Amino acid sequence: MVLLSFSNSTAPPCFTGSPTELRLMVVGSNGPTQFLLTNAILGREVFSKDISSISDSRKNTGELAGRRVAVINGPNIYDKDISRPKRKMELRRQKCLCIPGPHAFLIAFDMETISPNEMRAPKLMRERFGRHCLRHCIILLAYEGNVEAATLENRVQKTDWHLRELIEKYGGRFHVFSKNWRDRSRDRELLQKIERMTASLGGGFFSSRTFQKAEDCVKKEEKRLRKQRAAEIKKAWTEMEKQYIAEELYQQQDAYTTSVGAEIRAKAEMDNGWVRTSLARGLGTGFVVGAVVGALFGAIEGPGGMVLYGIIGGAVGGSAGGTAQVAIKHMEDRTAPPARLNFNSIFINRFFAGPRQ
Repeated sequence: MVLLSFSNSTAPPCFTGSPTELRLMVVGSNGPTQFLLTNAILGREVFSKDISSISDSRKNTGELAGRRVAVINGPNIYDKDISRPKRKMELRRQKCLCIPGPHAFLIAFDMETISPNEMRAPKLMRERFGRHCLRHCIILLAYEGNVEAATLENRVQKTDWHLRELIEKYGGRFHVFSKNWRDRSRDRELLQKIERMTASLGGGFFSSRTFQKAEDCVKKEEKRLRKQRAAEIKKAWTEMEKQYIAEELYQQQDAYTTSVGAEIRAKAEMDNGWVRTSLARGLGTGFVVGAVVGALFGAIEGPGGMVLYGIIGGAVGGSAGGTAQVAIKHMEDRTAPPARLNFNSIFINRFFAGPRQ
């Protein structure tokens, strides 16, 4: 297989039309590489150089060579410090942040530390995102220093080591990028590779049953949040009608509607019924497993010990399974304004400073 080639095969039914914004799912195996890649794509330090792992899922927006992009990050796929319930919850949240589906999966590796162990990555990708996801993947190789990119690409093309075999599993698509996010010299080339791959698959994005499930749950949560805030929104519109008329009123109402819609959408992507369900199951599983193990230890003390240790074990297991709830609360505090800061007052004070003349 020739590296850097792009398939011309007909796109399967799971790919649909392409919007203006490119949704990019950045995936890392371990270490800081995926976070360096996110910085490189967005041209700013979203993640500090000291970050090598995260336990939550995040979405950042910006531009790549003039094209609007949304970049989604989650825990590294080999991270062993995350419990199974937590990993499942964050995987669901990643999908919700990327609905209706990513245009590209960017799989980040460090060129100097990549090992034969990375050959497991394609299998994990298929398990977590769907068996056809490799068609939408590009390998991104991070390098350090002032080495010519062409020299590095030539090295990859000619080598017979495990890196070449790994790239072939992703259709031969790869790109090298500098760990220095201020180096913007190869942005256009990366964007062209992503767009070329997308075009070869019918010009759309990747989807699957789980991405469709994510989209349905986000829409359902949006509907719930809108209903919850209906009185608040109505009050804001009434205030606008007192201050503005005709075209100006319509403009202010549109601006307000857009702002509220964006806030509700962001909140629904971060936390919805599908994400909460994975948390609840994690709590239940943790409690059951903990109770069983506790009861086994308690059996040494007799029937009374089984009951006592079973209760203690269940509480500990449930607590372990529920650590994700802390992450939910943390992410809500980090990504959204305090829920009841009276959004209407903030908006009106900002945009409706002067009374109608």
